[in-house]
Amino acid sequence: MSSPKLKRVALVGRPNVGKSTLFNRLTRTRKAVVRDERGVTRDIQIEACEWWGKSFEVVDTGGLSEDDQGFTPLIRTQVTEFLQHVDLIVMIVDGRSGIVPEDRDVFRVVTATNKPYIVVVNKCDRTLEGDNYLPDFYEFGVNLIPAAFEADYGIDTLVEWAIANLGENEFNARDGFRLAILGKPNAGKSSLCNRLLGQRRMLVSSIAGTTVDAIEAEFRYADQDYILVDTAGLRRMAKQKDGTEVLGGFKTREAVRKADLVLLVIDGNQGPSHQDARLIEMCLEHHKAIVVVANKLDLGKREHENFRDWFRERVDEEFRFFVDVPLVFTSALFGTGLDELFRKIEEVRSKLHIKISTSQLNKFFTDVIKQAPSPVYRTENVKFYYLTQTQQKPPSFIAFANHPEGVTPSYRRFLIRKIQENWNLKGIPLRIFVMQKS
Repeated sequence: MSSPKLKRVALVGRPNVGKSTLFNRLTRTRKAVVRDERGVTRDIQIEACEWWGKSFEVVDTGGLSEDDQGFTPLIRTQVTEFLQHVDLIVMIVDGRSGIVPEDRDVFRVVTATNKPYIVVVNKCDRTLEGDNYLPDFYEFGVNLIPAAFEADYGIDTLVEWAIANLGENEFNARDGFRLAILGKPNAGKSSLCNRLLGQRRMLVSSIAGTTVDAIEAEFRYADQDYILVDTAGLRRMAKQKDGTEVLGGFKTREAVRKADLVLLVIDGNQGPSHQDARLIEMCLEHHKAIVVVANKLDLGKREHENFRDWFRERVDEEFRFFVDVPLVFTSALFGTGLDELFRKIEEVRSKLHIKISTSQLNKFFTDVIKQAPSPVYRTENVKFYYLTQTQQKPPSFIAFANHPEGVTPSYRRFLIRKIQENWNLKGIPLRIFVMQKS
């Protein structure tokens, strides 16, 4: 039986009123990108937190605006739909700006949900009387909480209100195999996430760079628990237009470091590129297992004869430094290939957890050394004593030798290739450390 879900508190408001700052304060993280710029938060970010012994989830949403340009209509639809899945709503306004038409529009959206809500007036200097900023918002006819999130003023009052209205909560620690969705902008990452989650958590549009934050969500597939992390589309540093993209890039790399497995989503119609190769190199630097997901299968079949063969040839060409990379074909639009994707995920997952006994490794090691002479260090042969597996994932190994510095990179690659062949670990990034035998 699955554990009960935590109740959710959603933060809503027009752009740049402080939602992401409050999200970071409540969750005691820096997961939400904070900049003095409209529209930085575009996806729905969810994080569990605990205050005074009570646990709940905080939901950061995209700024609601009446502007008809860019992301705004998509954000409005996404937020409005998702508010049906929360328990409490915190509407945030900017006290210094006073009430504006967008605030009234947000208030209508909030009241239409029939969910319990509170209005928080942010950017109130605690040294000033609340009456200086609050009167503009009395027309809402509800209780107001003056606050200054940057100074941690008013947050305790807000938490007290939330706990009083949430009732009893049960802690639901996130547990599951962590999948990071990685890829260039507009490769279909968020569309794939939404298909897997069954709800519009991630903002989807044809505009490159829609996702800024790394967004987490839990889900189950074929009775297995997963944590899905949708990341910002990474472009080359020279093409990153502003600081927001750079911040998103840092968060993407952080998500890769924490992942159990990386799904590299590639636009199947375009095929893999040099930038995709750079993303794989980044994952390998962090010693992460990878599955390449050729998305937009429907378009690729129309544009390329023998599409699967064409794509595999391109993968072999672009990723020649990583042979046998696991590959699956999907269409997020139509839900094609998902069963194949999760069969591959579970196949890789089982290989990540393989345990090879020291006795098996040393018998193997003896046979392998007979096939290729050990390297020579100065005038002396490198002598290996034994090989053992560490606790790391993907599997890593320690070889003890008389002259570790004499073991060349090419010889390490030779040993890794032999281990992959012997234990069916092709496509799994293995490592071998060589240490001096004491």
